[in-house]
Amino acid sequence: MKKITTPIPAEFQINEQINQKKFLLNGELKTWEGNTTEVFSTISSTEEYKPTALGSIPDMGEKEALEALDAAMNAFNRGQGVWPTMQVKDRIECMEKFVKQMETKRDEIVKLLMWEIGKSLPDSQKEFDRTVEYIYDTIEDYKQLDRDAAKFHKHDGVYAHIKRGPLGVVLCLGPYNYPLNETFALLIPAIIMGNTAIFKPAKHGVLLIAPLLEAFQNSFPKGVINIIFGRGRAVAAPIMQTGKVDVLALIGNSKSANALQNQHPKSNRLRLVLGLEAKNPAIILPDADMKLTINEVVAGTTSFNGQRCTALKVVYVHDDVKDSFLKDFSAAIDSLKFGNPWDKDVKLTPLPEPQKPDYIQELIDDALAKGAKIINKKGGKRTDNYIWPAVLYPVTKDMRVYQEEQFGPIIPVVSFGDIEEPLDDMAESNYGQQVSLFGKDVYALSPLIDTLVNLVCRVNLNSSCQRGPDVYPFTGRKDSAQATLSVYDALRSFSIRTFVAFKDNELNNETIQQLLEAKLSNFVSTDYIL
Repeated sequence: MKKITTPIPAEFQINEQINQKKFLLNGELKTWEGNTTEVFSTISSTEEYKPTALGSIPDMGEKEALEALDAAMNAFNRGQGVWPTMQVKDRIECMEKFVKQMETKRDEIVKLLMWEIGKSLPDSQKEFDRTVEYIYDTIEDYKQLDRDAAKFHKHDGVYAHIKRGPLGVVLCLGPYNYPLNETFALLIPAIIMGNTAIFKPAKHGVLLIAPLLEAFQNSFPKGVINIIFGRGRAVAAPIMQTGKVDVLALIGNSKSANALQNQHPKSNRLRLVLGLEAKNPAIILPDADMKLTINEVVAGTTSFNGQRCTALKVVYVHDDVKDSFLKDFSAAIDSLKFGNPWDKDVKLTPLPEPQKPDYIQELIDDALAKGAKIINKKGGKRTDNYIWPAVLYPVTKDMRVYQEEQFGPIIPVVSFGDIEEPLDDMAESNYGQQVSLFGKDVYALSPLIDTLVNLVCRVNLNSSCQRGPDVYPFTGRKDSAQATLSVYDALRSFSIRTFVAFKDNELNNETIQQLLEAKLSNFVSTDYIL
């Protein structure tokens, strides 16, 4: 496989490193004086391959982690803090102030997305723009949520004024593959609902948070958002061990989620908002439109090199069409363009994890030893920072590539004669996020759809699996998720229904009337124009 030799455009060159010394604690941008961890990109800046040094981040530990926890707890102040008791319109103003400042950092963050995680220029731009749109959509939905609550209910002689209130302190840990979008899908709804947060960026895509620190600082009251750096086991574990975290918000893998959850001494009190791994299948029926199917499966398996929880990670194809599918699909995979993120029309880009090519090779070797073959000519060919997507067939259940969430450029294909075979596999699987179903016969599709919606949370008809649009529910069954993200659902995942109730009598009616007229309570309010 040829190495990349194209020059780096001037606007994307790394002219100086970002040695991130600042972190956000209790409303102050503090300077870190301790040990640091170097940040490298697997993209080379030189003709002879060499990882590019991007900068460094603080290597924090238990002391800083607990200071951040204290800051978040003090800001919440047992529900009495400025932030949780603030009027909805004022919290919205803070969020609008933040997102307007964020928009000025687009070019800087897009550049870092490319260098840090190898995401292509169009995809990096899309991630930024999508995140901004997500914040504005969240603001609008929060307004509607408050409008809907601006009333009193009455049942059995009891009035109730029901709203959604914050849960408390949130520990937020985002993923490296969408370090902006999916991280903010946790962080933004968490804080706008009145919670306070400790946020630790992912191991890759960490520097791109730096341009936003000042915006976070000057948009929200002190302690509402605290941003620290370091290894998860060094900073997240001590925070959880205190038992003072109310919500664990994490997008990553179930092992990390379980390990952190187990650190909490009172797990019954811990709310979990988790986006975890998946093994989303494609099921190709005999009557599938093969041209459309191949285009969608190529996109589903190779978009961002398969490094998405929503990627298609196993392809089931009916025996009647497997030969034609494998031929055309393999050719389509081999025709994809590999290059650096800023290269025109690039589809495959360097992998951000230096060890990922070796891991993919292990999966290939294991599959080959157990009877699979690499169907496409380029499959498994390597450069210093990439391994070409390998189409493997026939894949069996004893192969690692079938069992593990590969999260990278490798495509296992399984043929079937009876539709019950993939359905049984999905029922036995530890995962249940999405499926892509390809076919046209409504008499075949109808019972399949009715079964699949009870095995996964999203059935994509003649379409690849995906997260968006962000307003749609994003969740999963079994080991794939807990709670639901999206604009509408996330606001509810990070809050709890709470209400003021009173019996219908003269005293209470008079008191409530006075409360409404005085406008002294931010909770007891029927204001609905925001």
